[in-house]
Amino acid sequence: MVAIGEGVISQLRRGVLEFCVLALLREDERYGFEIVRALSEANGLVTTEGTVYPLLARLRKEGVVETTWRESPSGPPRRYYRLTPAGRSLLDAFMTEWSRFRDSVDNLLQTGALT
Repeated sequence: MVAIGEGVISQLRRGVLEFCVLALLREDERYGFEIVRALSEANGLVTTEGTVYPLLARLRKEGVVETTWRESPSGPPRRYYRLTPAGRSLLDAFMTEWSRFRDSVDNLLQTGALT
């Protein structure tokens, strides 16, 4: 059996990671390490703090997430992230496009043709 190269999988992860982070923030705010842990627990989304924290900083700069600092009962204050209205709109748009894209790829892989 031929294995898919790690570079291909890495590109797929990198392409969707931003939207996975936004999806984690859809219902409630979370602090950074909580986001890292949730992504690490998802099958196939292995990631590190060194990837997620710069991504969160970029999303904040772009205005799709906003942050607040809160005291933590078990250590230093934590920065909590939540979606802005722009972030929610971006996630909604991605979800629509992702469904179309996924369905097209699934169909091609299963049947070898588009319907």
